[in-house]
Amino acid sequence: MSLEAICFDRSNSERISVKVLNQLLLPYTTKYIPIHTIDDGYSVIKNMQVRGAPAIAIVGSLSVLAEIQLLEYNSSSSVTKLYNLENWEFTKRALNDKLDFLLSSRPTAVNLSNSLVEIKKILKSSTELQHFDRDMYSYVCQLIDEDLANNMKMGDNGAKYLTDMLKNDGFEEEFAVLTICNTGSLATSGYGTALGVIRSLWKDSLAKARKTSSGLDSKRYPKMNHVFPLETRPYNQGSRLTAYELVYEKIPSTLITDSSIAYKIRTSPIPIKAAFVGADRIVRNGDTANKIGTLQLAVICKQFKIKFFVVAPKTTIDNVTETGDDIIVEERKPEEFKLVTGTVVDPEDGSLVLNGSGEPISGKVGIAPPGIDVWNPAFDVTPHEFIDGIVTEEGVFTKNSHGEFELQSLF
Repeated sequence: MSLEAICFDRSNSERISVKVLNQLLLPYTTKYIPIHTIDDGYSVIKNMQVRGAPAIAIVGSLSVLAEIQLLEYNSSSSVTKLYNLENWEFTKRALNDKLDFLLSSRPTAVNLSNSLVEIKKILKSSTELQHFDRDMYSYVCQLIDEDLANNMKMGDNGAKYLTDMLKNDGFEEEFAVLTICNTGSLATSGYGTALGVIRSLWKDSLAKARKTSSGLDSKRYPKMNHVFPLETRPYNQGSRLTAYELVYEKIPSTLITDSSIAYKIRTSPIPIKAAFVGADRIVRNGDTANKIGTLQLAVICKQFKIKFFVVAPKTTIDNVTETGDDIIVEERKPEEFKLVTGTVVDPEDGSLVLNGSGEPISGKVGIAPPGIDVWNPAFDVTPHEFIDGIVTEEGVFTKNSHGEFELQSLF
């Protein structure tokens, strides 16, 4: 059973319920935030209480559906004041403005942009509020179901590609992989993208181990037996979230700092054979925007001849932008770098400090001079030259003899 970042109760199509796991409180506190309006969706995305390109698109789309149902079934809601429900064309224009506002919450993540383009098409063709509600419900259900199915396909595609490649190269031992940021169940509808590949690799390893121990198969196979997640500064999605998921899934892992990649590769007793990362945007030539630190990881992997894979669904493909030079990279607030947010622990014994209700207390600690200038990009762009393969639900795409990706079939 995977962790659940988005709780979507669809049992009553006219009264949906949406709650989002506040990932800023993990790994010590599990708390869900109800989503009733587009403003609620904007807030949890902007504040990074939900993150991960697929999850951002899902939450954004669900917030639109939630607001539509408030308009339709709760006339006393304050959100109705923003619309003229007697005039559908006026309401459509107001909704279009709200969709543009929602997009501004995380401009680099193309999944949100792609979803809002589809929602605008649905809105344009809708003849009344009820029509829009009905079609939006169908759209978000399909979005969530396809994301989960595609995650599982990507996981199996990536795992099979790597183990087959290693087998063909004559490697038949245990190996480790690297990953950055969080790309698992907490970043998607479930299973994950890059972490989904790692999950599939682990399942494959367990299956091979069972065959060997039972005497059914004496052959040697490459088997993943360890994961090295990066902490992922400055917001620590790796240490707070990916490490949390790996512990939850009981996948052997060791958390390392972003600055220790090269030394870990050089000294690891377990050979590191691949890195799997997610993506917030992949442009036409394969250049990829992902969490800051991904480019550094790719450069180091190339130096050590470690395969570097980007894992993302087709919805992450930007078929308009030609190269990574034209990707808008979001810059976050300096405070996210200068202040570390975490759960307060007793310095003597490491136990959690609880409030009067018995809940863990969150706190901020300053780690830089208040007056220092800060550069805090949320993403970097990895040129396709550093990427060995792009894993999708359609298969694994590699470069041609000219060193170029051919992604046209994904557009």
